[in-house]
Amino acid sequence: MAYLDDFDDGLDRARWLPSYLPHWSSRESAAATWTVDQSALVLSIPPGQGRWCPDTHARPLRVSGVQSGAFSGPVGSTVGQQPFVDGLTVREEQPRWTGWTWDGGLLEVRARMDLSARSMASVWMIGVEDAPDRCGEICLFEVFGDAIDAGGAAVGQGVHPFRDPALVDDFEAPRQPVDVGGWHTYAADWRTDRVDFLLDGVVTRTVHQSPGYPLQMEIAVFDFPGRATPGDVPHVPRLWVDAVRAS
Repeated sequence: MAYLDDFDDGLDRARWLPSYLPHWSSRESAAATWTVDQSALVLSIPPGQGRWCPDTHARPLRVSGVQSGAFSGPVGSTVGQQPFVDGLTVREEQPRWTGWTWDGGLLEVRARMDLSARSMASVWMIGVEDAPDRCGEICLFEVFGDAIDAGGAAVGQGVHPFRDPALVDDFEAPRQPVDVGGWHTYAADWRTDRVDFLLDGVVTRTVHQSPGYPLQMEIAVFDFPGRATPGDVPHVPRLWVDAVRAS
């Protein structure tokens, strides 16, 4: 499916939900801090933003994210996208909603980020999980702030199976000689038998497998309060996305 969102007209709420996996908490408590500035979506985590799922996520975590689909079972069920512990139950039911999905071809995201040693930014695609096995992931990029230095950054790309028995974990984060604070195009070319990952049009790695069902997009920036050290200078992590293009 061809798709383009350059955020020129703001955040299209028919395509994007500005809450991160809200079935495990609620849309309100999982709401992102976001704006659109100079035709780019900007996700950030200001100092006052609370923890995500503070009573169920053991590792302190704060997150601002948007996603292009949502689905869960009823309140009290264990049916929901990307559970992070066994037996996790739905707090707020999310009827199946699809803003847009991707079912193969070339997907490109133009992005930049400002991270500290305790933050991370990522764009990834996941199964809607309307069936338990339809849960695989294609990650266009995952960058941790503590893996950035003057020479470049470790840029994670690959496939995660989660509970999809047809996939195996194949994910690597090689160092790339790029300044992730500047604009770059991160991409995945999804075919029936493989996924090629690219950075600025250059293939960085190939995974010889792929999900067999449509995927929705997740865009998020994360902060890990447990990594704070004495004397930390307050920092607001940010992720800018200028465009999302599928062809």
